[in-house]
Amino acid sequence: MTDRTTIDPRAADEVRQVAERVVAAVATVIDGKDFVIRSALAVMLAGGHLLIEDVPGVGKTMLAKALARATGGSISRIQFTPDLLPSDVTGSSIYDRAASRFEFKPGAVFANVVIGDEINRASPKTQAALLECMEEGQVTVDGTSWPLPDPFTVVATQNPVDMEGTYVLPEAQRDRFMARISMGYPDERAEREMLRSHGREDPIDRLQSVLPPGGLADLATAARNVYVSAAVETYVLRVIGGTRGHSEVRLGASPRASLQMLRAAKATALLDGRDFVLPDDVDALAVDVLAHRLILRRTALDVREGQAAASARIVRQVVAATPVPLQ
Repeated sequence: MTDRTTIDPRAADEVRQVAERVVAAVATVIDGKDFVIRSALAVMLAGGHLLIEDVPGVGKTMLAKALARATGGSISRIQFTPDLLPSDVTGSSIYDRAASRFEFKPGAVFANVVIGDEINRASPKTQAALLECMEEGQVTVDGTSWPLPDPFTVVATQNPVDMEGTYVLPEAQRDRFMARISMGYPDERAEREMLRSHGREDPIDRLQSVLPPGGLADLATAARNVYVSAAVETYVLRVIGGTRGHSEVRLGASPRASLQMLRAAKATALLDGRDFVLPDDVDALAVDVLAHRLILRRTALDVREGQAAASARIVRQVVAATPVPLQ
């Protein structure tokens, strides 16, 4: 991991230019949210899965659709509802009378980018159908494993858990999402532009893929080869350890979180045109990558603050208290 990267600095700058074109393309659909778009794109390049959580109507599904279309590859959408079955997600074996055998029919999860709309409105049993897919990139049905397309990314949206008809995602599934981000309300200028452009037509219909076939896989390979010094590795481990030792945290970030933090930092560095990771990359990602994984003690919860806000506050405290190692 600490071996020097084979990426040429000029190639890293080319990736930055490509990323800027992707962000610009998605920004024609989601105006005024460039930082959110970049964070989502970094997760995709890092080979992770993204959870977009916010109130209804702020463009969560639109962002997921725009990212999928701008980066190319196959797209599938799953509308999670209380009556959705696990087989609707993964697929099932259907008996073929003519051939006198069972034939596997792939489910909606077989695509490069899977949009899971309102994932926390499905039952826990159906939510669990994604666990193997997200961690191992495969589906097992009737004892047979079927590989998913490469690259494979789940971009899921969910409403806050205090809204009607929602189920809390289990800890094991939250931990499989590399990052959780929020859209937030647009400012007045962006919302005015939305009224003008979306009122005439759906801008996503005009959105074309910025990347050629296989382009996202190539960028993901480049991101994996970004250089990480031993000092930055130590910094990541100390931040992760800080969440485990915090007085308000019952269960801190997992070893999976350490790995995903490092991968996300590599992708962020590459999007900035660098072939190496800085501690600033870790700082910028800490809340998005870690907050949704923490399980807090009851004494840490405040009705006025909410669990999501409390988790974000704790992560910021940990980052502020963690010294940056010298190179």
